[in-house]
Amino acid sequence: MKNKILVLKNLKKCFHFDEGMTIALNGIDLDIYKNEFVSIVGPSGCGKSTILSILAGLINKTDGDIIIDDNTSIGYMLQTDSLFPWRTILDNCLIGLEVNGLKNEENISYVISLLEKYGLGDFLDKYPDNLSGGMRQRVALIRTLALKPDILLLDEPMSALDYQSRLSISDDIYKIIKNEKKTAIMVTHDIAEAVSMSDRVIVLTKRPGVIKSIYEIVLENRSTPTNNRKSKDFSKYYDVLWRDLDVHL
Repeated sequence: MKNKILVLKNLKKCFHFDEGMTIALNGIDLDIYKNEFVSIVGPSGCGKSTILSILAGLINKTDGDIIIDDNTSIGYMLQTDSLFPWRTILDNCLIGLEVNGLKNEENISYVISLLEKYGLGDFLDKYPDNLSGGMRQRVALIRTLALKPDILLLDEPMSALDYQSRLSISDDIYKIIKNEKKTAIMVTHDIAEAVSMSDRVIVLTKRPGVIKSIYEIVLENRSTPTNNRKSKDFSKYYDVLWRDLDVHL
């Protein structure tokens, strides 16, 4: 039996401006299960990133309920790596621990072990300018993992990369999340990315966003996102999702 780790009930968000009000989300009902990878797709402006911002506590919901255990923590990985150029790779990864007063020997050792485990052990004392775009995104993910979150929120984490780098870093991010047994919710404009990485894909309508469809992605011999794109069922899911969107992403 799958264990629910997060439940959204009738989640709503309205933005108020001088000229009036915009309804971004108009009743989102969604269950997220432990260790699954969920992607959210939909037309631009439909409220995809708004959901993540609410879950991360960056903005307040207007109405509805968010049900999550008090012991369940959330980490947020932004679109850009936002690494500080004057800090080493290790020091960049320790920022969250510093801010939260958790920088101790045990947690520093944990971060170093993650950097070494995922191919960045030789870059602890290097600076962001010495890294490729894909490596910087790996650092950004490890910085997020430093606080040991149970749920990872990924807001278009590959959008700033070229196509080849996107394929490579999608494999890296997927492996890290699965190896560390994290639950992930990713917002993306890339249907192929969603299908190749996700256990389920959520389709939102155009604004005001509501859930239009939920697809469980079942691919034979599921492995890395790159290999998943070669599955005989990949194109089937891609075509169904494309047709289900109201407008181009």
